[in-house]
Amino acid sequence: MSIKTIRGNLLFWKIAVVFSGLLIILGVMFVLIASKLSRSYYTMAHQELYGNIASHLANFTHPLKNGKPDTAVTHDIIHSIMVANPSVEVYLLDTTGKITDYVVPDKSVRNHHVDISKVKQWLAVKKGERPLGDNPKQPDEPGIFSAAPVYEHGQLSGYVYALLASEKQREILSTLNSDLYYRLGSYIFFSALLIAFIVGVITFFLITDSICQIAAVVSRFKEGDYAARIEGHAKGNLGMLTSTFNEMADVIVDNFDKITATDKFRQELIANVSHDLRTPLSIMQGYVETLMIKKDNISDREKDKYLSVVAESTRKLSALVEQLFQYAKLEANQVSPQKEQFLLDELVSDILMAYQLKAAGRNIHLELNNTGSLPPVFADIALTERVLQNLIDNAFKFTPDGGSITIHLQYTPAGVQVKVADTGVGIAHEDQAYIFERYKQLHRNEMPKKGMGIGLAIVKKILELHQVSIQVTSEPGKGTAFWFVLPIFSRVSV
Repeated sequence: MSIKTIRGNLLFWKIAVVFSGLLIILGVMFVLIASKLSRSYYTMAHQELYGNIASHLANFTHPLKNGKPDTAVTHDIIHSIMVANPSVEVYLLDTTGKITDYVVPDKSVRNHHVDISKVKQWLAVKKGERPLGDNPKQPDEPGIFSAAPVYEHGQLSGYVYALLASEKQREILSTLNSDLYYRLGSYIFFSALLIAFIVGVITFFLITDSICQIAAVVSRFKEGDYAARIEGHAKGNLGMLTSTFNEMADVIVDNFDKITATDKFRQELIANVSHDLRTPLSIMQGYVETLMIKKDNISDREKDKYLSVVAESTRKLSALVEQLFQYAKLEANQVSPQKEQFLLDELVSDILMAYQLKAAGRNIHLELNNTGSLPPVFADIALTERVLQNLIDNAFKFTPDGGSITIHLQYTPAGVQVKVADTGVGIAHEDQAYIFERYKQLHRNEMPKKGMGIGLAIVKKILELHQVSIQVTSEPGKGTAFWFVLPIFSRVSV
């Protein structure tokens, strides 16, 4: 038997037990209520059927003569009534409620006085529920009764007090009630079990059908069908389970995609690093080996040339390693911008001074276009310098000799806009969405491979730390412009 089947059976029995218990409780309550109502119904019915016995006895038998019981006349008649209806017990009372005579099946009368106020209250009620009276045999158990006044010569001389529920009747009814309760309880118990079973089976199939469908989808997802989703929009706990699983599956699939993309990027990085590091290392190794082999056969001029090539390769290698290190720290969120106010035009002027010799060597026109006096910006000066350097390096890579690179600084309501524009080969429109992806390079004939392709990714990461976005506009053959806006110090402070 599978775990799923065992769990399903456990759920079934839990449901069955709960419904059985509920229906048994309801059955017991029904028995108690029915018992109480039946007793009330019996009392009212008995009162209506035999409520006039005392009146008939008082009017037709004249049980009192000169204020005393006339036993010779009344005992035979009362005895006949009690034989015909054993539930009746007849007592004669004086005007204070004292029992003066009685005709009952035995001599077990324990109380010889009846509360006369109950008798008067009974006589005063014309319709509706009448009070219970004293039971001379069982003083602690009030009973239903019938009463009637007895008059002699127009004067009240006593009362006929007929108890309508005798001790014999209670014994018979107690036996019958026990049997009735047993049968009624048995019927209700087995009916409750049957109803609980039927309801449990129906509920089990209704609930477990949805659970089995959910389990099947989860099993498919576990086996690799990552497109599996639970259909429907159920409400309640199952609806919450459905939406939670679907959201969890979306997150897992998204994480899988991210992991796959990361692995792909890692492979691209390894390939790029292997190529880019191998090239300067191979050049360095070749020239160093040449110097070692021909150290006595080459001129000083050639030695200087070889060493300059080795030095240039070392510089490129250091730059590549520095880019990797910088991006690794940005990816690991180990860089926190230390913001301060500074003049952006002064920083750009200092950076361009460092590139003048390189620009002159390739006959590239490098200039700063400043619209006027600019307010200080609020940013990390070292990270901003790295952004500008990466953008200028990127412009040098793709700008042919004789071209131009211009840095535009302009005040805007949002801050100071920085634009780095070149007259290079440009970027096709369909490729512009990918240029900021890490390790991404565009392998096109008009865009030869130069570097690992993480310079622009570093730029984007640094600007994101400043809550700043970077934009690009470009056309193939007409150049490229990157621009972003740094916040002004006063605006940030306010």
